[in-house]
Amino acid sequence: MKMSGNTIFITGGGSGIGRGLAEAFHKLGNQVIISGRRKANLDETIKANPGMAAYEMDITDPASIEQVAAKIIADYPALNVLFNNAGIMPFDDAAKAIDEKTMQNIVTTNFLGPIRMTSALIEHLKKQPSAVIINNTSVLAYVPLAYNAVYSATKAALHSFTMSQRFTLRDTSVKVHEIAPPWVDTDLIKKSGDPRAMPLDAFVKETMEKLATDREDIYVDAIQMLRDNPGSKEHEFFFQFNEVMVKEPIPV
Repeated sequence: MKMSGNTIFITGGGSGIGRGLAEAFHKLGNQVIISGRRKANLDETIKANPGMAAYEMDITDPASIEQVAAKIIADYPALNVLFNNAGIMPFDDAAKAIDEKTMQNIVTTNFLGPIRMTSALIEHLKKQPSAVIINNTSVLAYVPLAYNAVYSATKAALHSFTMSQRFTLRDTSVKVHEIAPPWVDTDLIKKSGDPRAMPLDAFVKETMEKLATDREDIYVDAIQMLRDNPGSKEHEFFFQFNEVMVKEPIPV
């Protein structure tokens, strides 16, 4: 994708991967607009990055999405990039009853949110000479983490949706990219300095380099084996992966 001269809207841009990529795009001369539910995070981010803009938005609320989408189109008619980044990652146990509220929040935030956000902006994006949709999934879309079963399932669903979206937009000015991060050391789970987690700055650097190419699937080299996992032998790999994670659980 073109890396400068864009007007980019990033959901969940006040922290973690969203903020890291928002700041990287901002430094390249793009007009960056971020959104999120935590006003303090938004204020801190735009204060540190003069010229960046922010809107409070609840990605689980269809009315909030529609209102903010209309406001952004009015305020920034050159908007040509949507980065669906907002997500949550509570732990669960599929061997037990899963809390209904938690389940609904994960599905609504991680899967329905990007669909609704894109639906609110797609007609505007199609009017741009060159536009991009970026969906942030996860390596867990390919190899589920058993104790994040609902989260992993939402990311697999968004991966599937992204492929369909890319196909249906193939004859338009809108390109569709998917970013599939590994475990990155952010507050999505708990920023802990765990050596198994990729440092945020390293992730942002490699991701930006790959976004600058014509690749549709964007993932760091370190997860190539996991990206290649889906297939007739995926269950064996899945069990091995999760056995390792059970022996050294992710800190919560």
